[in-house]
Amino acid sequence: MKVLRPLLGATVLVAGFVYLTSVARWDVGRFLQPGRPVDRMWTEPAAAAGPSFSSDEQNNIDIYRTSRDATVNITSIVYREGWFFQLVPERGIGSGFIIKDSGEILTNYHVISGTAQLTVRLADKKVYKARILGRDPRNDLALVKIDAGRKLPFLHLGDSDGLVVGQKVLAIGNPFGLEGTLTTGIVSSLGRSLEAEEGEKLEGLIQTDAAINPGNSGGPLLDSHGNVIGINTAIYGQQGNIGLGFAMPINRAKAMLDEFQRSGRIARPSLGITTVYVSGDLADMLDLPTSGGLLIQSVERGSAAEDAGLRGPRRTVLAGNYPLGVGGDLIVAIEGQPVENSDQLARILNRKRAGDILNLTVYRNSRNTRVQVKLGEAPQTF
Repeated sequence: MKVLRPLLGATVLVAGFVYLTSVARWDVGRFLQPGRPVDRMWTEPAAAAGPSFSSDEQNNIDIYRTSRDATVNITSIVYREGWFFQLVPERGIGSGFIIKDSGEILTNYHVISGTAQLTVRLADKKVYKARILGRDPRNDLALVKIDAGRKLPFLHLGDSDGLVVGQKVLAIGNPFGLEGTLTTGIVSSLGRSLEAEEGEKLEGLIQTDAAINPGNSGGPLLDSHGNVIGINTAIYGQQGNIGLGFAMPINRAKAMLDEFQRSGRIARPSLGITTVYVSGDLADMLDLPTSGGLLIQSVERGSAAEDAGLRGPRRTVLAGNYPLGVGGDLIVAIEGQPVENSDQLARILNRKRAGDILNLTVYRNSRNTRVQVKLGEAPQTF
């Protein structure tokens, strides 16, 4: 019996070993390599210590965090006449941004035009009634104010005269009512002109591929330092964003704000002419200096330009398929600066006010003549 007992124990041990290594497919490596990961259908990054961003991404994040709370949602109620001559309220939405901690807000004129009731919703969801302080329809600008009873976050206004094509821009607004939306892009072009809804021609606009959609109007266009360099104003076409958005340069708004601070109202200077920029071969064909300038296309009756003796066209010719008025004055310099682009006159006028003197050099009768214009006041629209 004592002999069988060790033999029986050895048999049990051998049987157990055979079972574990063959039938149960036991792998001793599982004990020799503890912690080996189980195979998965996906693979983790090599370093997963936490979120890391590129310098450009971090710049976007920082600007959004500092600018989001100063961007507001504006709701306007306009009463329209219905089919049976009853007044029907229509609700419009837009954006704006706070420029002073006391509640002054910049937006587009078309966002608040014709409104009977105006409300502003802040980023913290609080809603306030707003009143209109001033309008500048020619530049599609408006200044409104809310009384929040506390200091509010606000944005800093940059300099739009120094913009260059290719620089980064960021747009914040409420497209289709989706609050606090950030889009990024570049300055695609400068000095663009666009026909506004009510027939006004908006000139000197910033073109950008940052996505702008209905509801973005009035929101800030920011540079990479978080300064406002434009006010998102329009998109090309009715189908929504296709990479062609337009913003009003912020220096136009700064001129409006300076005028409001001086006089308590917005009185824009008025010259009273329309022009087209010509240079090079086209100017040569018209017997004008090839260095170019602004060729006057019309002079308004009773305007500052007419009082100063500026001359409009005597006849019309076709330049390609475009009718062009010729025979009038060619403005070759403004305030002593040679005219180099179509936006130059508008930019200089933005630094003037009604009653100021504008110094022009015009090409007339084959020679240059200096003309001084005392600027008039653009009519107010309410």
